[in-house]
Amino acid sequence: MFNSLPPIARLAQRILADIENAVRRFPRYHKYTVGSDLRAQAMAVARCTHRAWRDADRKRERVEQLGEAIDDLKISLQLAKQVNAFGSFGEFEAIARSVNDLGRQSGGWRKQLANGQNGRTSASSQRASTLSSPVAHEATL
Repeated sequence: MFNSLPPIARLAQRILADIENAVRRFPRYHKYTVGSDLRAQAMAVARCTHRAWRDADRKRERVEQLGEAIDDLKISLQLAKQVNAFGSFGEFEAIARSVNDLGRQSGGWRKQLANGQNGRTSASSQRASTLSSPVAHEATL
């Protein structure tokens, strides 16, 4: 199943695994506070990604939910960094870059859906704009 997923879903799953591994190395106090929150939010992002990919009827709504879930994850990542929960800055930076990339992909997906399928307008709207253009009008006179 993992190989048939789109790149955004594979990235969400990789982030989930990276966060699980990072939280495992958190100090005990942070493991059960901010670490638990991070793990739950990473799981929510992975679930939102799968739902957005599979639910054709509510795709726009699902992609919006994905964007919100990614924003929530970013806030928790920043908190974990501020309280020095990560073993190293490099570990935080690698996860943060992946989450940022996921956010960019989600934003691109949102824009694509807002512009229509593949950014194209429908044939009927193209025809209507062509028929109502001044050049077409002058040609009929």
